[in-house]
Amino acid sequence: MTTTEEPSPVSLSDPSPEEAHTRLEAAIDRGALVTAFGRCTVEYDGRAASSLGPGDRHLMLKPDGTVLVHTAEGQKPVNWQPPGCTHAVSVDDGRVEIRSLRSNPNEELLVSFERVAHLATFDASAGTDLSVSGTEADLKRRILEEPELIEPGFRPLATERETPAGAVDVYGEDAEGTVMVLELKRRRVGPDAVGQLDRYVGALERELHADVEIRGVLVAPSVTDRARRLLATKGLEFVSLTPAPEG
Repeated sequence: MTTTEEPSPVSLSDPSPEEAHTRLEAAIDRGALVTAFGRCTVEYDGRAASSLGPGDRHLMLKPDGTVLVHTAEGQKPVNWQPPGCTHAVSVDDGRVEIRSLRSNPNEELLVSFERVAHLATFDASAGTDLSVSGTEADLKRRILEEPELIEPGFRPLATERETPAGAVDVYGEDAEGTVMVLELKRRRVGPDAVGQLDRYVGALERELHADVEIRGVLVAPSVTDRARRLLATKGLEFVSLTPAPEG
């Protein structure tokens, strides 16, 4: 099995807007912790409205959706968003723009960097993810020994089953005889893993004929919000499972 995980941490000084955009988008997708420092403006629109003019500030994006904007003084952030927000990054006229959205209530925080002096990303975990240990091989072994961890009646038939899109981690059937394709990841994953699973399902549909139903299941300790939305859009499933039993 091949993985596309980026090294952690990634640290860049004076990245170009395009490079900062690429790194930020990849980090947000995989649920990394992000810090950025540079000259920026900050706009908030929600239950009230506020605006901060150009200044040197530190931005932190946490994997749980939290946003913190700090200045050089004081312990409290000058702007923030709570856990559960979604983030998007873009480049507009040479400015790197990071937008944080909250749906209930509707709130938007826009941090627009005219210059990013330093950018760093870290693959950090919290809570139960900190206790995750082992490899994807350990996760596979656990599923083969206890197939019901996926769902009652699941029956593994093969591992590393070749398809035109690559090797499927675990190939099997559910209790009704429907084909199931499992893509295994040992850590929190983002949309890239969903895309990989979707390619496997599509390749098998073409191989086994279009009228054959195939269930695609992503198995990992956790997924990002963007990955969860993409799973729903593509009709794929998620099972939360770690390489080793908790406790």
